[in-house]
Amino acid sequence: MTDIDFLDHLTRDSARFAAALRDSPPDVAVPTCPDWNADDLLWHLAEVQWYWGTIVREKITETERANEIDHPSRPTDREALLAFYDKVSGDLADALGSSPPETPAWTWSDEQTVGFILRRQAHEALIHRVDAELVADERTPLDQALSRDGVDEVLHVMYGGAPPWGEFTPESDKTVRVRATDTGDSWLLTLGRFVGTDPDDGSSIDEPDLRVAATDPGGPAAAELAGSAADLDLWLWHRPTVGEVERSGDENVLVALEATIAPGIN
Repeated sequence: MTDIDFLDHLTRDSARFAAALRDSPPDVAVPTCPDWNADDLLWHLAEVQWYWGTIVREKITETERANEIDHPSRPTDREALLAFYDKVSGDLADALGSSPPETPAWTWSDEQTVGFILRRQAHEALIHRVDAELVADERTPLDQALSRDGVDEVLHVMYGGAPPWGEFTPESDKTVRVRATDTGDSWLLTLGRFVGTDPDDGSSIDEPDLRVAATDPGGPAAAELAGSAADLDLWLWHRPTVGEVERSGDENVLVALEATIAPGIN
């Protein structure tokens, strides 16, 4: 279990996010989110933090109630939007800080706890802080421990998790080791395909996918990605790295990994 203070990181990165955008023109493009301008990015994180603050504060545990939440209207001017963000960001931190991590709460994950929301929102704020800093052209370093946990979360939870209504078929010769050169951590990925029928809308799914070993067993892998924990976290989230992420081994496998994660995360 990690001893990272996710609430502290969430609070600091949320504040840094707003500070980076506060003096940016509302209509300036976000380099890492081509369809958004600065105000779109500000509204996105505001709405996300409002939603999860509502889940925690109202102690929502059922999918039906989570789906029935009425979302707020987007403020029409920059100052109102900033004020809304500041309020809901503070409300989220207060709700999370006053709820033990094991408190039941609805999430889209198998893990239905406040602790899952806290961890997820800390990483949401971190990555969007990077987006905001790119808008403002004033990047600051990422925390090493949080970045290491970010690699673990994006691989296990965001990319490596899949709904139970489908089947993952691994391709055992397509393995990639992701190695953090500054922390000594590593993750072993196996590529494959996920096939199934979505029970919500009946659509058929047949797409490339990946799974992550619970722990890296060591031994050879077909390919490897190596870099600092911060740069690996950024690379996996399709954000520009500061240092180099080195590629080695079978380039075709690395290209297949890039294709697998190319759609990003909704």
